[in-house]
Amino acid sequence: MARLDEILLRMKDMGASDLHLTVGEPAKVRIHGDLHPYDSRILTNDYLAGLLQELCTPAQWKTFEREHDLDFAYAIPGYARFRTNYLVQQHGIGAVLRMIPDHMMSFEELGLPNAVLQFVQLNFGLILVTGPTGSGKTTTLASIIDYINEHYNKHIVTIEEPIEFVHQHKKCLITQREVGLHTKSFSRALRSAMRMDPNVILIGEMRDTETISLALTCAEMGILVFGTLHTNSAAKTVDRIVDVFPAEEQARIRTMLASSLQGVIAQQLLRRADGTGRVAAFEILVGTPALGNLIRTSQTAKIESMIQGGSALGMQSMDSHIKQLLERGIITGEEAYLKAFNKREFEQYFEFEIEEEGEEEEES
Repeated sequence: MARLDEILLRMKDMGASDLHLTVGEPAKVRIHGDLHPYDSRILTNDYLAGLLQELCTPAQWKTFEREHDLDFAYAIPGYARFRTNYLVQQHGIGAVLRMIPDHMMSFEELGLPNAVLQFVQLNFGLILVTGPTGSGKTTTLASIIDYINEHYNKHIVTIEEPIEFVHQHKKCLITQREVGLHTKSFSRALRSAMRMDPNVILIGEMRDTETISLALTCAEMGILVFGTLHTNSAAKTVDRIVDVFPAEEQARIRTMLASSLQGVIAQQLLRRADGTGRVAAFEILVGTPALGNLIRTSQTAKIESMIQGGSALGMQSMDSHIKQLLERGIITGEEAYLKAFNKREFEQYFEFEIEEEGEEEEES
């Protein structure tokens, strides 16, 4: 057993999502969004190198020594899998290991809006799941893929770096490919996927123009494509995709995106008021002919208004969902204010809590 397994085996009981290892600091775990020291032992470069070398193969370690970066999945059989990143930084080597939940959460457990059911029933188009790093995008996509796997007879191809959730064949045939292990790049795997007779393709990260262009082509070809981006709102997602391309190509991309974009799920995690963990807040944009027209004519600034007026179609803004969570007592006014896009709408809840705390101190 690798020496680091002792810490990894305790993470679930601690409610920790990530383990951070940095030379000159003790090991730290992230619990409900905050970093906490695991113990007081300061990690040296040689000691940490020995720990990390035990988790990977000799070939992977040589790759890390050569490139100073390494991504792979590490598993403790019967317990959990971890998305693992090795790196070199100013003071020496380092690593971050993120725990992958041992089961795929249902739509109900995640709190996904009913509108998401519209997306899984589609036969073609592009669905984007967006949000900052650590917001649960991979967990949401895993739940969506699992739902399709349970309810439809399709061929699903996933392209990931690394493979995080391992899907079993249910009603669907699942082909999971890992960049760096089974294929050289996302774009190369995507070109290959076009010839694999897929119904659904999941792209772990749409990070370059070739991958994004190929994803749009697949969506136009009659394949349902799911992908992720690091944007924090549905409205900004469209601009982010277009802006990746040089100016002379942007008109073409807008046209492709206008015809293929079927939906955007933007999400972030908020602290629960009772301190038991975090809860997801979602913004939902549903593809419509009107949306396609806004994209095609570069009027993306109007998308936010479309979301606010599109509740009958299943759309919802991030702030409206945050307000629902606040009114149900799931989150505090302070958390709502900190995570809301329009701070002004939530100032009253934040200020009210500050006043109440001050009154309590005076009484005591």
